[in-house]
Amino acid sequence: MNNISYSTDKNKLNLQFIHDFLCNKSYWAQGLPFATLKTAIDNSVCFGVFIEDTQIGFARLVTDRVSFGYLCDVFIDEEYRNQGIASKFMCYILENEIVKQLKRLNLVTTDAHELYKKVGFSLLKYPERHMEILNTPSWQLGQ
Repeated sequence: MNNISYSTDKNKLNLQFIHDFLCNKSYWAQGLPFATLKTAIDNSVCFGVFIEDTQIGFARLVTDRVSFGYLCDVFIDEEYRNQGIASKFMCYILENEIVKQLKRLNLVTTDAHELYKKVGFSLLKYPERHMEILNTPSWQLGQ
């Protein structure tokens, strides 16, 4: 597909498309309020993938822009999967100047390990060093 483009310009993002996907097709953001998504996007480095002017994918990087980043909300619309777009999108993200300078880039996935391994991710080297606090956001309490 030669008409694919990528961008970090938040003005190009189709927030309704992103919200609809995350709320209805993701396993991690069911019920996400639009205002919460908007705040998350405003406070993150965002990546979009487009065919002509139509957005078909998204990823969001939560980062201090120096040492650490958490890549999340990564998706390609189902209609465009299994065409190599996700791998190229990940390469685009990893070539971003902010991402390239990070000491550590983390992500969490339940089903895309092979995709991420192809572009350099691995299981945690020292999982015993990692800890977390899991809270259920108020917008997920009814689920």
